[in-house]
Amino acid sequence: MSHDEEHIMSTSEKLVRMANQIADFFHSKPREEGIAGVAEHINKFWEPRMRRQFFEMLDDGTGNFNELVVAASARIRRPITPAEADRKLGLQPSPADVAASQE
Repeated sequence: MSHDEEHIMSTSEKLVRMANQIADFFHSKPREEGIAGVAEHINKFWEPRMRRQFFEMLDDGTGNFNELVVAASARIRRPITPAEADRKLGLQPSPADVAASQE
């Protein structure tokens, strides 16, 4: 295994690392300000796919999220599924999107 291969992280590991880095920054703030700061940062800068994966991991209990990230999760916008987005637009969702949203 090459040196580079040893340092490759999975997407989920990267999300946990990024979320925890955000929390580390806000730990020096009063608790409520820290929670609000973590949530605001993730809401502003993480695209829906990242937030969807974040909530999947949180809901499954996977990922070693910092306690401040977990506390902030109640203020983080949960993205809708592709099937829900289609329905909002008045479109018939594809069978694959419906199946994916039921997993």
